[in-house]
Amino acid sequence: MSSVTFVTHEGESHEVPLDDDRSLMQIAVDNGVPGIDGDCGGEAACGTCHIVVDPAWTDTVGMSTEVEEEMLAMNPERHPTSRLACQMTAAEKWDGLVVQVPEFQM
Repeated sequence: MSSVTFVTHEGESHEVPLDDDRSLMQIAVDNGVPGIDGDCGGEAACGTCHIVVDPAWTDTVGMSTEVEEEMLAMNPERHPTSRLACQMTAAEKWDGLVVQVPEFQM
């Protein structure tokens, strides 16, 4: 089975099953990953599912969209490879993906 690992600001790793065609936010919330809240339910309207993708994975998962940029631009912890997990639909080719969860969510 495919998996994705969320690494918290404290360095805790949470490896969870990667369900195709579900957002990373849904996967994180359903598996109790700390630091991913998804307050808006996946509408890219709150920024509480901010993650940072390893640059080595950006060709595979893609860069942030214009919709994401509107929310991420307000975040002081924004990185060049920041994404909103709610806007990332998982795919089998993402098996082994590791993302960082920032210390604070907006």
